[in-house]
Amino acid sequence: MKHHVLVTGASEFIGGYFTTHYSATYNISFCSFHQENLDALALGGISTILHLSAIVHQPNATQALCNEFNVSKTVNLALKAKEAGVKQFVFMSTIAVYDTSLTFLNEDSLLNPATFYGQSKLEAEKQLLALEDEHFKVSIIRPPMVYGANAPGNIKSLMKLIDKVPILPFGGIMNQRSFVYVGNLCAMIDCIMKQRQSGIFLASDDAPLSTTQLIEHIARAKNKKKYLLHVKLFEYMLRWLKPSLYQRLFCDLVVDNSQTKATLDFKNPYRVEEGIRLMIEGEKE
Repeated sequence: MKHHVLVTGASEFIGGYFTTHYSATYNISFCSFHQENLDALALGGISTILHLSAIVHQPNATQALCNEFNVSKTVNLALKAKEAGVKQFVFMSTIAVYDTSLTFLNEDSLLNPATFYGQSKLEAEKQLLALEDEHFKVSIIRPPMVYGANAPGNIKSLMKLIDKVPILPFGGIMNQRSFVYVGNLCAMIDCIMKQRQSGIFLASDDAPLSTTQLIEHIARAKNKKKYLLHVKLFEYMLRWLKPSLYQRLFCDLVVDNSQTKATLDFKNPYRVEEGIRLMIEGEKE
């Protein structure tokens, strides 16, 4: 018999991929988390909740709004799930819970989020883990930037830039940054749910990329001829005018999730080049 999984955020990027590609594996129900009245939500027969919905990609989101949805409402959903006999609560967190000064991350790295979003996710993690017992497993996944077809946020902006501008000032950048293809992330979710594993898990593609390599891969998949120039003045100005953007484009952030993969006996099904190609071309079910 298929496990009955309730997915929040099923119409969004990660949730849409999961429900499309794993509908044959699980009996999937949906919940519009932002609009749902949790008091009226029926959880009978649900074995696992995959909680993907959150306040994210909203630069003007207040601390109060992040706490309301990412903490209070999330924990209330978990409490209701536990009372209803749901066996596992899978929570999509973020690497934004880590200290922003770090350039290398693993499961045990220092936690010190700098944004309202990261702070709310970390607080939710703590409160969710406090609910865990032998009958109610809590699984927390911390991904870096997730990419794939219809991905929102920075990757969407970068793809638009590659489409429109033939010459870009991103040549010769030697940084290393980790990303995760949505297909690899959802394969890990599937593994965690099948094994009913609890704890903290890091998701990442196997190989990090430089910003230059990322743009080259995307341009190649799109059959776009790009001229990438190394412009020191651009780098200098960005560092002072937009430090957060400078950090994402020019600095290192490598995720080592070897501990997670060993715990789950998990291997990513997609190489980074395949993930980028599938992001451009789309992936069949």
